[in-house]
Amino acid sequence: MNRWGIILPLPGVPLLEHQSLVRRLPDLGYTDVWTAETAGTDAFTPLVLASQWSDGLRLGTAIVPVFTRGPGLLAMTAATVADSAPGRFVLGVGASSPTIVEKWNAIEHREPFGRTRDTLRFLRTAFTGKAVTEDYPTFSVQGFKLDRPPAVPPPVLLAALRPGMLRLAAAEAGGAITNWVAPGDVPKIRAVIGTEPELVAPIFVCPTEDAAEARSVGRMLIGTYLNVPAYRKFQDWLGRSEALAAMHRSREAGEHWWRAGQAIPDAVIDELIVHGSPEECRARLASYHAAGLNTPLITLLPVAGGDPVKHVEALAPGRA
Repeated sequence: MNRWGIILPLPGVPLLEHQSLVRRLPDLGYTDVWTAETAGTDAFTPLVLASQWSDGLRLGTAIVPVFTRGPGLLAMTAATVADSAPGRFVLGVGASSPTIVEKWNAIEHREPFGRTRDTLRFLRTAFTGKAVTEDYPTFSVQGFKLDRPPAVPPPVLLAALRPGMLRLAAAEAGGAITNWVAPGDVPKIRAVIGTEPELVAPIFVCPTEDAAEARSVGRMLIGTYLNVPAYRKFQDWLGRSEALAAMHRSREAGEHWWRAGQAIPDAVIDELIVHGSPEECRARLASYHAAGLNTPLITLLPVAGGDPVKHVEALAPGRA
């Protein structure tokens, strides 16, 4: 099934002011509401609210870091959301980045692949309600048992960028959540995980016909995100090492991300940032479906003078 998701909360909109929009999302054609977790809202609270505002939406996290909560706390929090929306919650977890884990949360970002694998295996057992006593390679749990195991255990999807994590997602999880991809990148990812697992990706959407404005926003994001080592290696694997080489050289020389962003070719921004009229944006989002992405998650980017709620309405598949 091809789904159509939106990342909430919207930029500049207070959390409680989303209620009216969330209630209307199914009628607009949206199937999913997902959240992210960096330095704004946590990933779970908006979903608990959304679960009470609409019973027709699937809810998911993209993503929750496996380092910033202990295994037991992560299981309890996920089980609570699953209890609020039985059968409608998807837990997306991932390794996150050293900036979020170490610099912002004072936790060592060590063995990210192993920690993600072990957390997945722990959660799979914990959600059944069985007691967990296990020495995993990256952590140990002694005698943990959920007092309120979810009646419907949520599927767990893994944030995955390159073959190792993609294969883990295909073998042991319900699917993969990738990021910073163009439609043309999806077949390469599918070649690793196969056709069956669900593939989800946030898609950055700047709904404006002012290409210069959209590219300015895109340069800021790409200059920030794609210098993170994990994302840099992912883009290299996808084949953009040459196109992004000048940006990386600028950053390695100590230049500000804004100046480094000037070295990003327009063609790369146009690949990775969806922009244009609402009709053009919807067509581009639909091309992700055609390429093999099950669930694009619209990540709305700010537009000067724009109303984000109206943008969500204009981008709705029901408008096509």
